[in-house]
Amino acid sequence: MPETKQEENNQNKKQQEKQPAASLFGLDKLFQKNPGDLLFENITRFFAFIVLSIVFLMAYEMIKSSMPSIEKFGWNFVFGEEWDPVLDEYGAFPYIFGTIYSSVLALIISLPLSIGVAVFLSELSPRWLEQPLSLLVEMLAAIPSIVYGLFGIFVMIPWLRETVEPFLGEKLGFLPLFQGPPYGFGMLAAALVLSIMILPIITSISRDVMRSIPDSQREAAFALGATKWETIKIVLSGSKSGILGATLLGLGRAVGETMAVTMVIGNRADISFSLFDPGHTMASVLANEFAEASSTIYVSSLIEIALLLFVITIILNSIARLVVWGVTKKYKVAAH
Repeated sequence: MPETKQEENNQNKKQQEKQPAASLFGLDKLFQKNPGDLLFENITRFFAFIVLSIVFLMAYEMIKSSMPSIEKFGWNFVFGEEWDPVLDEYGAFPYIFGTIYSSVLALIISLPLSIGVAVFLSELSPRWLEQPLSLLVEMLAAIPSIVYGLFGIFVMIPWLRETVEPFLGEKLGFLPLFQGPPYGFGMLAAALVLSIMILPIITSISRDVMRSIPDSQREAAFALGATKWETIKIVLSGSKSGILGATLLGLGRAVGETMAVTMVIGNRADISFSLFDPGHTMASVLANEFAEASSTIYVSSLIEIALLLFVITIILNSIARLVVWGVTKKYKVAAH
């Protein structure tokens, strides 16, 4: 047996010696590729590398520029409430609170409407109405944020100040949410504008996720005697992960929105749960104060706010994409 094994090893070595070097290193497969395909593959790989490099470069530059603020304030920057450029004392908590509060309010307003529109487009709408309505919903996402801001200033805020907020204050003034003078500018205006802006995102993705569910599930439900509403409930149950992902994407858009919110939120660094009071967000403070920043620590504090906003947005969008990708892949596999 040892002699037999030795002979086999010798034969294998001889065969490897006979093989060209290109085959040993896997280069023969590379040379077998069409030159055009090889060129296209490497060009697209280079483009993908550029995108990743830009993201990492942005993160590196923000971390580097915010180091003076990080070293001086530490975690007190995140939880501090004082923002005093004269004394160079900075705390970002009012802006973090305003960002989260306005975004959550916008989500509460927009989510039921978005899911209702998605259900109608996916399950109930006749084909002649589905296409133009889908187009109109997607056109909302293409409108620039400055247009939403102007709409908020000239249409929404006078309406809120003269009609909505006085009515809410009179009827529901015993609740903390509806206390205070009706400025018009404030959290309510910001939440309404944001809800309109994130509606097409949640609606479009939710509709696509519902459509990815195989028709066999609907047919099985009907065959078992389910009504239309019960079948829609089954579809919604199967789409809940994708709808969650769409919701997180909409939340990411709301968190990062700048110009429209800056124009209607009132820009006052207070922590208040009243919908009538003005507020501030991380994006709006960057838009308002970056041009006025004079000292090094002032600029560094603003860049640290940008870094916090960058991290929050990346996390939300990454989670949302993974959730949507997972549910879409699941039902595509089930369909096949």
